[in-house]
Amino acid sequence: MDVELVLAVDVSWSMDSGEQRLQRDGYVAAFRSPEVQQAILDGGNQRVAVTYVEWAGNFSQSVVVPWTLIGSKADADGFAYRLAEEEPARERRTSIASAIDFSAGLFDGNGFSGLRKVIDVSGDGPNNQGRAVNHARDDAVKRGITINGLPLMTSGESSGYLSWGSIPNLDTYYADCVIGGPGAFVIPVNDWAQFPDAVRRKLVMELASVWPAPPAQRVEAMPVAGRAAADCLIGERQWQQRQGLWIDDDK
Repeated sequence: MDVELVLAVDVSWSMDSGEQRLQRDGYVAAFRSPEVQQAILDGGNQRVAVTYVEWAGNFSQSVVVPWTLIGSKADADGFAYRLAEEEPARERRTSIASAIDFSAGLFDGNGFSGLRKVIDVSGDGPNNQGRAVNHARDDAVKRGITINGLPLMTSGESSGYLSWGSIPNLDTYYADCVIGGPGAFVIPVNDWAQFPDAVRRKLVMELASVWPAPPAQRVEAMPVAGRAAADCLIGERQWQQRQGLWIDDDK
């Protein structure tokens, strides 16, 4: 098949239940959309395998929809229906690293053999629990997995200030610390109104036969010339400072 895709979706407490429902509905609508369904059918093998995972802290990962073969409009509609039937969970903390490690393990023995293996991570804050996120990213890339990112820069959208656990320039953090592998890209979401279109566009890019994505739509997993690299431990620093303790240790 063309792609094995893990959709790894943040359900931490930094998003309220309404925002989590908007997030889930965006994925449901995307798999029902003609654009995503056509992207699947335009692939060389016209089949993909997809699983949907929700994650939060170090030990909070849950497979909502297991690996599903999608090779027709009916398959895509069926995946969307199963996704719509489940209520989003809400869990504490944010461990992107653990989400990547958990998602990478899902490719083992899943019964599929895709030309590409992709983890798509969406979230609204930096890693603040578990090992360093860039270490998890690097280990997954060594296994031939590409990681793409959908940073949700929506915190404080209505109030005008960032809530605790958020950082400015989350897209830069994702570009430098989270994504990796051939053609890895970031699509930032600046307000919830953009979310359905962003998910649809992201899935088309991941599932279409053209890979890597066009450079104009891609942010490489390396610092851009003229700016400093993102601090991949900023989330851990925030958490430890909140607790009154920080040890400067990149392990």
